[in-house]
Amino acid sequence: MNELFYGFTAYELEVELKKQKGDLNNLLMVMLFGELLGLPMFPPYYSLRLLPFVVPNIGVWKRNIQREKDLTDFMGSHM
Repeated sequence: MNELFYGFTAYELEVELKKQKGDLNNLLMVMLFGELLGLPMFPPYYSLRLLPFVVPNIGVWKRNIQREKDLTDFMGSHM
């Protein structure tokens, strides 16, 4: 019964918040480490100061950013 109530009330909100968190994380990573993709934005000083904290996530982030996306990826979540 608890899972049913959760599904009716909070599941959709949780999914949306996780998506927003991922989008903001991608934006921060692009701003700080865009030079890995060929987009120089921030001075390297800030990137190097934050590098030890994001090293475990860089591989996953690069795969997500470089993954080929099409219109159905964006439309599927809003339908």
